[in-house]
Amino acid sequence: MSFPVVKGAAYALIQANDMLVHHGTTQTSDRRKNPDSEHLQKLPEHLRSFEKAVSYPPNQVYIGNMTPDDLKGIARPWYEASVPGATRDGKYGEIMPEDEFLGLMKIVDAFDLVILEENFQAAVKEKISAHPILGDMKDLDKLAKNPGNGEEIKKLVDSHVAQPMYFEGTLVGCVKKAHEFDEALSDHVMFENLVGKASSVYALKLLLAKTDVQPEEVEYIIECSEEACGDMNQRGGGNFAKAIGEMCGCVNATGSDTRSFCAGPAHALVEAAALAQSGIYKNVVVLAGGASAKLGMNSKDHVKKGMPALEDMLGAFAIHIAENDGIHPVIRTDGIGRHKIGSGASPQAVMTAIVADPLDKLGYKIPEIDRYSPEMQNPEITEPAGAGDVPLANYKMIGALAVKRGELDKADLLKVVDNFGMSGFAPTQGHIPSGVPFIGHALDMIQEGKISRAMIIGKGSLFLGRLTNLFDGVSFVLEKNGGLSPEAGFDKEEVRSMIAEAMRDFAKAFRQE
Repeated sequence: MSFPVVKGAAYALIQANDMLVHHGTTQTSDRRKNPDSEHLQKLPEHLRSFEKAVSYPPNQVYIGNMTPDDLKGIARPWYEASVPGATRDGKYGEIMPEDEFLGLMKIVDAFDLVILEENFQAAVKEKISAHPILGDMKDLDKLAKNPGNGEEIKKLVDSHVAQPMYFEGTLVGCVKKAHEFDEALSDHVMFENLVGKASSVYALKLLLAKTDVQPEEVEYIIECSEEACGDMNQRGGGNFAKAIGEMCGCVNATGSDTRSFCAGPAHALVEAAALAQSGIYKNVVVLAGGASAKLGMNSKDHVKKGMPALEDMLGAFAIHIAENDGIHPVIRTDGIGRHKIGSGASPQAVMTAIVADPLDKLGYKIPEIDRYSPEMQNPEITEPAGAGDVPLANYKMIGALAVKRGELDKADLLKVVDNFGMSGFAPTQGHIPSGVPFIGHALDMIQEGKISRAMIIGKGSLFLGRLTNLFDGVSFVLEKNGGLSPEAGFDKEEVRSMIAEAMRDFAKAFRQE
């Protein structure tokens, strides 16, 4: 069987302090209930500078300047351990400041909903025009057109027909509602959707710049964030995917959106693998943007404990899946893990369904997977809120299942868990940490011979939609490419031509007889 390959991955972070304050649901809920709350008054004192965010070790791991293993050698708290010489540009991606991102939101806005104050717009146009990857952006000239003035913007925001856009505490723009009374096109929804679109465009531009794939080679795009775009007649009809591809010059691509809460990216990658392996599409990109609503989810606990508000980062990624080239790591489509409707919700049932069962199909034992990448949330964010170290909890459950199955001695449990586990380093953006942040690192580690295989695990909380109490989970193994089989090396048209020629020769010889 000729398995599909993962040819590249790109990762983007956007520091968004003002978005955290004004659009994160923890803060907006507090503001509705008590606009003078102690939390809202203290929060500004706990916001990081862009430089601090760039030098934060987990952020450097996310964009590929450090490895997950490097975090083991850095004493916590990591927010007090800035990386010397850290840069915004990384091997896999980049970290963007908030002012540039607000400019990008206007560039990707197709319906003139974003208004930026004239001086601010001119300043971000200069910065984005000089950006090595975004400087050739389609519709960059929007930053030279239709600027707003401060009074006009404030009037729209105060009239509750537009969402505010702040930078360094100053109102610099707004996002207007897209319909007079359609709630699915309200200013609040349009703001979140434009954040998702802009951050996805950023990730795709990074992928195209940092890998070999060309925009016109992309044939299908799967967008797998947790937002939904539509109108009152179909609130989640889509299509983010084509809207993103349009901005990046993917003129030969079509696409669609896949949703399953935090497990969405794993579902999307399996779908992309199937499309590439079948030959329907040769080059598929899976991507997702950030969620402004999730900024500062745990900020109350961070502020209470005197920490920086660490959930100030929007996360995004883009991953390229293609036909087997005999070189890049393959996705083992013959061993896809899935949490079935009847699997059960206990930790053991979940891990059996998405770890043990697919490995049984492949003939592997749990310890034979070199690295597991489950929910890769940064523990420095989750522990203060009482959620513990999420990746470590997953690793312990996987290890315990190996002991129960007789694949591991109990005495070796902690050692093996340390070997196949990693520190979490992803922002708590829901779908963003769910397995995919390690793919870039996994590609390098497999191709450099440091590991042979890794399992990517996506898990989701379907009960959040209030339609079911079910849990969700999907997994797949990423493995060293064994090279193309002789069958896979044949060109189908060449084979047909050879057969046709042989038949003609046979017919000719038959007539001569």
